[in-house]
Amino acid sequence: MFRRPALSLAEVSWRWSFGAAACVLLSLGFIAYLDTLPVDRTDLLLLRTGQPVLIAKAFSHILHGSALHVALASIVLFSALALLWILLASVGRGATLLSLLDYIRERALHFTSAAATTTSQTSVLVAADTSHNWRLRSLAGLYFLRAALALAAAAAAIGAVIVAGFVSTKSNPRPGLAVFFAAATILLLWLIWSAISWFLSTASIFVVHQGKDTFAALSSTVDLCRERFGPVVAVGTWFGLAHLVLFLIATSVVALPFAFFPLVPLGVVLTAVLILTLVYFAFVDTLYIGRLAGYVAILEAPPTPPPVEPPRALATTSVQPPSIPPEFAMIDQDELILSDTPNPLDVPSPLQAFQSETPSTDEGTMHESG
Repeated sequence: MFRRPALSLAEVSWRWSFGAAACVLLSLGFIAYLDTLPVDRTDLLLLRTGQPVLIAKAFSHILHGSALHVALASIVLFSALALLWILLASVGRGATLLSLLDYIRERALHFTSAAATTTSQTSVLVAADTSHNWRLRSLAGLYFLRAALALAAAAAAIGAVIVAGFVSTKSNPRPGLAVFFAAATILLLWLIWSAISWFLSTASIFVVHQGKDTFAALSSTVDLCRERFGPVVAVGTWFGLAHLVLFLIATSVVALPFAFFPLVPLGVVLTAVLILTLVYFAFVDTLYIGRLAGYVAILEAPPTPPPVEPPRALATTSVQPPSIPPEFAMIDQDELILSDTPNPLDVPSPLQAFQSETPSTDEGTMHESG
């Protein structure tokens, strides 16, 4: 995102285009709503008194009976903003993801291909290799779901505030419990909305990367989380921490101009706050496109090779002697061949011993005579 700032600029452009259009529509709608409010001389007199109680009474009289107009105007206005968001987000996300895919594939080819020696050759190879066949309506389907989810979450938050009002009654006032109930419900709704919105925003990568439709892209996002859970969590965690640090810095810096409020006019202070807020939003959009780049890099990365198993050692087979039953292993003492008792026939008699010594004596006598 820092090597190619055009991607961040494109992201900021389409997001801020919607933001500017939304501000204009909301301002025009608010002005049109104010024109429908009846204000008589009594209300003007109460407003000019400067007394908070009288001013509140004047506003109560002016706004009485205008809830229906506010509801109808809000439905029309937010429906128009939702359609504008779907159109701009689909076109803008498709353009940024196409450029992002080409850039990441170009970088990957630059580091892995030894044949491409120059940047022009690399660009030609990438341009020839990346043929994206995606449909705008698939992205529009994803952003339609995101817009519907946002409207449903906003309606649920308003309902939570209304329901929390019933916790604290006039007979038994418990404002702390009502605030806690409303805050806890809104926090839970925000967590659910964030999780589903993350899946919908990440699924747009598969629409452009693989040309899938809306629901197939959502299924591929689930598969990505299951197969590459570690890298996906790492990318989301690091960019989430960067966003948190940026938010803490921005809140500290934005509060700085208010310290000069007694010395400079209020318009200058508000202008400085507005500029710092816009700078913060620009950095947030840059982090967002960087997070998408991380997910695209995970998809473009080669699959991890399976671990090589070490060669198994040859199993040494030891030959066991055959087992002999005990009754067959015992030696029969009565057997003359296998018995340990010497055979009496093998013991030489005195006569046999004398005869065996006689030849040796005769041989010695013959040797001496010779």
